[in-house]
Amino acid sequence: MLKKFLKEKPLYYNEIDYTRMPRVYKRIESHLPLPKIIHIVGTNGKGTTGRFLATALYNVGFKTTHYTSPHILEFNERIWCDGQNISDDDLQKAHEKLQIILTKDESDSLSYFEYTTFLAILLSKDSEFLVLEAGLGGEHDATAVFDKELSLVTVIDVDHEAFLGDTIKNIATTKLNAMQKNMILGKQKFDEVVNIAKKTATKKGTNLSLYDEFLDADDFDKIEQISKNLQLPSYLIQNLKLAISGLKFFHIKYGVDSFDNSKLFGRLTRLSKNILIDVGHNPLAASSILKALSGKKHILIYNTYRDKNYKEILTILKPIIWHVEIIEINDERIEAKDLLQTTLNSLEIKYAPFIEIKDDVDYLVFGSFSVVEQFLKVYSE
Repeated sequence: MLKKFLKEKPLYYNEIDYTRMPRVYKRIESHLPLPKIIHIVGTNGKGTTGRFLATALYNVGFKTTHYTSPHILEFNERIWCDGQNISDDDLQKAHEKLQIILTKDESDSLSYFEYTTFLAILLSKDSEFLVLEAGLGGEHDATAVFDKELSLVTVIDVDHEAFLGDTIKNIATTKLNAMQKNMILGKQKFDEVVNIAKKTATKKGTNLSLYDEFLDADDFDKIEQISKNLQLPSYLIQNLKLAISGLKFFHIKYGVDSFDNSKLFGRLTRLSKNILIDVGHNPLAASSILKALSGKKHILIYNTYRDKNYKEILTILKPIIWHVEIIEINDERIEAKDLLQTTLNSLEIKYAPFIEIKDDVDYLVFGSFSVVEQFLKVYSE
């Protein structure tokens, strides 16, 4: 069974063998026919950009697969085919086929993300487009080994410093080195990212464009109507614009209704009249939420991985926090409770353990996929 197989693979590694995925792919390449691949790289917004694009492609008539990560409640969320999450049956069949293609050593050594990336490739065999979202990197990411028609780059900021470096230059260089034939750069926070993209494109012979080069007055009218229909906060509108630039790169006509049912769950999603959930986990995501909520205060249901800059995150969110309620997460990467409490004390933010939801106050659930996953489990009970 696939679920048992994946459960035995660690989700996270202190060190990664960057030679393994290219080596295995080279050997099994003939078994994996590829659709047109649109690669999504960046720091934030990859999931929503990919889902906007995949939904529009499907709604205008193309067979489309979208590979995203991580999932919130079930693995099936990672592979979306023609409007719905992949079924358990299709996943199991792809797993059985992949087990035949791979040697036992290859199957055992591939990381969780590497193996599931190959699953996504197998499951996209009948698709015309595969929207393929990078994990945490770019150049050395498991998704980077495949030939791409186009790369879309969402905003790049500091995150995953242990693997990508602790400067914008290092992080942007690693992510942008994934470019091949064509790349469209979304709106960026740092001019340095644009400069690195231009230099890298020149070096690699890549056709580089900026997202707004594809957008005209008619597009902006449609974007306004789509945003209204989907009730998108401002930061998701930027991702919508990048997705539309991808459609226009392929000269694909679209309408306002092409984006129906394109919102990705967990991205400032209203769970009920007084509960918002968001899987963001870095300062950039916190800044986007601060802007989107326009000063309206919430109780923050929160926890954090120890490698996140949670002091900066909490500082950003402080103006819209009544107080913090710490939700218990069973994960070895979660920060020690006393260290999180020390930081909250230093910021003069009151806190308490999360126990229950009350009807007369607004809540924001934020901190990572794990925080949202645990909250949803408690909430459903």
